Amino acid sequence: MEYRTLGRSGLKVSTLTMGTMTFGGAGAFSAVGKTDLEEARRMIDLCIDAGINVIDTANVYSNGISEEIIGEALGGKRKGDVLIASKARMRIGNGPNDEGLSRYHLIRECEKSLKRLKTDVIDIYFLHEWDGTTPLEETIAALDTLVAQGKIRYVGCSNYSGWQVMKALGISDSHHQPRFVTQQIHYTLEAREAEYELLPISVDQGLGVLVWSPLAGGLLSGKYRRDSPTARQLAGWSEPPIRDEDRLWRIVDVLVEIGTQRGVSAAQVALAWLLGRPAVSSLVIGGRSETQFRDNIAAASLVLTGEERERLDAVSRPPVLYPYWHQQLTARDRFGAADLVLDRSGV
Repeated sequence: MEYRTLGRSGLKVSTLTMGTMTFGGAGAFSAVGKTDLEEARRMIDLCIDAGINVIDTANVYSNGISEEIIGEALGGKRKGDVLIASKARMRIGNGPNDEGLSRYHLIRECEKSLKRLKTDVIDIYFLHEWDGTTPLEETIAALDTLVAQGKIRYVGCSNYSGWQVMKALGISDSHHQPRFVTQQIHYTLEAREAEYELLPISVDQGLGVLVWSPLAGGLLSGKYRRDSPTARQLAGWSEPPIRDEDRLWRIVDVLVEIGTQRGVSAAQVALAWLLGRPAVSSLVIGGRSETQFRDNIAAASLVLTGEERERLDAVSRPPVLYPYWHQQLTARDRFGAADLVLDRSGV
């Protein structure tokens, strides 16, 4: 397992992170998975034994049950050098303050997460989504309080746009308060829009990148092909959205071809492609079974050839959304990386 420094922090994270959205299976999350405590114990041990040192969860996953399962599985003890990441912002009740990034909600939810996780500190605490009704100054000051109290160690954001990230970083810098060390974003061969702004911001501002749903909810695993809806889709789970199905299946075809030639799964090929992208620190992998975790873990040691990357870049070329001047930027111009090859007709 490879370990990468998370942004400009000194924290080392494994290139794969264990995702736990399948833990619990309560409410809407039953469509994602229903991993119980005993299964979770086996999966956590499997991941830790493979060298994974980050477990990712959120207060909203199965209404807190995911955090409870992690707390029980770890038995209130940190196994090895395992780090815990959690998040807050989403609605978790019917009250007027049961959502958002106010000081009230953020501190309360952090304290609840600590109890469920049976731990004194959360290593990486993410703002799960933008909250346009709470001043950023209040949110960042609340994070500052939690850091000062020793309840969280590092802070990050998830699902922010470029301008939102930069506004938050500006406030943190001007007030000398905790700065994001990482983003958690959606980024796959099928969804490459993060390359327009989020990845360049990460390179420029020294942010690590954790990628959620790196297999697009299983659609890039090779298990599903044209006219074969996924189990999640059949259960009514529509995240992440797919906007061009024909393009998706063309990407899957190439993943399967490369995987067959290399004797590995299409999923491993998709994950290996992501691990070679700029600023990417770790991929949050989930699974309904130990078999799925084992297959995804194998991607950590897969190195794609230049020709294989070129094939994947070509078939996944995103639509040109930015103006002409942006299309002319080279990899050096956009990322400060002379050796990074990007398709100039897209990103």
